[in-house]
Amino acid sequence: MSSLFLAEDLDDSAFEAGSAVTLGREESRHAVTVNRLRVGETVSVGNGRGVLATGTVTTADAAALVIGLERVERLEPSNPRITLVQALAKGDRDELAIQAATELGVDAVVPWAARRSVKRWEGAKIEKSRERWATIVREATKQSIRAWVPEVRALHSTGDLARLAGSTRMLVLEPTAHLPLTQLARRAQGAEAAHAAHGAAEDTQELVLVVGPEGGISPEELELLERAGATSVRLGASVLRTSTAGPAALAVLNAGLGRW
Repeated sequence: MSSLFLAEDLDDSAFEAGSAVTLGREESRHAVTVNRLRVGETVSVGNGRGVLATGTVTTADAAALVIGLERVERLEPSNPRITLVQALAKGDRDELAIQAATELGVDAVVPWAARRSVKRWEGAKIEKSRERWATIVREATKQSIRAWVPEVRALHSTGDLARLAGSTRMLVLEPTAHLPLTQLARRAQGAEAAHAAHGAAEDTQELVLVVGPEGGISPEELELLERAGATSVRLGASVLRTSTAGPAALAVLNAGLGRW
């Protein structure tokens, strides 16, 4: 069941304590027929762009559910942002990865057509599949009651990732890498403390986690990304599935950056 309902058509000014918001038809239908919300129940509502409010259902109509707002928060986006580049993977492993990563606080998701990806998005399937990922991310945002819905970007090639590496801090998850991600996380934690102690500006450079497909990242792809500025890191002694590597790395960064 959803714990948060979204009114994405409303801007921030529509959310004020003492006012009321009306959910769209699809969200209202889901709230009334699936979640079985009734008048008097307390719920959370937001617009997916930083606003998170709580209130009481005043009208439980499947066509237009109305919520009287009692408390409104406006939350800034994460800094630095963390983006997960998830290689396309067979079955639903890539979808499991982005669902868990959303619940863990990722800020953006990028589908990657890696050389060893078994699954392929081609033609009309490219946008249809991206929209499916966006739906998964949206539902995971609601379940975890997040103020921001992560962006799902366009399908990337390895060349696209190499260009992205030039403007971000890209970390490629590679089991054979010498540098452990935990070491980088500790450095980040130390840098954060130093910034706070000296009143320095925070490091706002976007962090990008790259996860390969079932067969791993090819040597050629790894070399290209490292030449472009990416850093290869490992999680531990074991080799994780493509569905669990990204969420595990995100948890490490959450702790290192002080998000947890």
